[in-house]
Amino acid sequence: LAYLVNWLLSYLGPSGWRWMFASAVVPSVLFFAALFFVPESPRWLIKQGRDGEALGILTRVGGSERAAAEMRVIKETILEESGSLRQLLEPGLRRALVIAVALAVLQQITGINTVLFYGSIIFKEHVGNHSDSSAIGANVIVGAINFFVTIIALAIIDKVGRKPLLIFSAAGMAAAEILIGVCFLFQPPPATLVMTAIGVCAACFAVGLGPGVWVMMAELFPTRIRGRAMSIATISLWVACVALTLTFLSLVRAITASGAFWLYALMSVITVVFVWRVTPETKGKTLEEIEKLWRRPAP
Repeated sequence: LAYLVNWLLSYLGPSGWRWMFASAVVPSVLFFAALFFVPESPRWLIKQGRDGEALGILTRVGGSERAAAEMRVIKETILEESGSLRQLLEPGLRRALVIAVALAVLQQITGINTVLFYGSIIFKEHVGNHSDSSAIGANVIVGAINFFVTIIALAIIDKVGRKPLLIFSAAGMAAAEILIGVCFLFQPPPATLVMTAIGVCAACFAVGLGPGVWVMMAELFPTRIRGRAMSIATISLWVACVALTLTFLSLVRAITASGAFWLYALMSVITVVFVWRVTPETKGKTLEEIEKLWRRPAP
């Protein structure tokens, strides 16, 4: 929707970018108003000893019988969450943490956000004579592909497995980015082929690395330590996202657009090898079975 709104507002002329920023006020105000009707997390209330309030919220959501069962599950889970950051440095869990952080960073440095964030700039400055509106319109297509293919990923990830999707995703991104780099060797680059390659890149990311990395990061850790471990992995992911976003245009100036996309393709190939050789499959495994994996010697 954000891509679509930006595209429509781009027809307002040179001042359109101001309205793009201003339009974000609408969902922000709606979100602010809605928060007054959102109940507090029952989990947090239980951790604060406010069981009565937690039970009331759970009852309102799922009925009294379901609420009692949920209360028991939440309390049992909280009791299991006794892990400390120091435990993440133990041999087994340390390996899990390294894998989670590596997946988080690789998800970003394979270059997806150069396509999602800078797609309109790529079309405006590097692919023929496109107007601002048509360049932003290309981003709408990329955003739509990302959205719909993510839904497909949600439908198949438990059937196909995590590793196959991640490997396919990274390999597809590598191929698409190599093609994008080749296209930029021509002046002007072939617009239709560049758009197709960018769409394929976004689709490959959305079917695997996009949702799959988040699933893997959550499943790699036992309950007692998952919250802390996920925090570290998530911070790593967003630091990598910021680094990628801030360096893309400088990288294009330094090694050309072709060089930049070939570098991202190399990162995608590294991701394929890392997932294939190092990352365990978590599909169909209980948390206890996954934890036992970390007690074995590394291959």
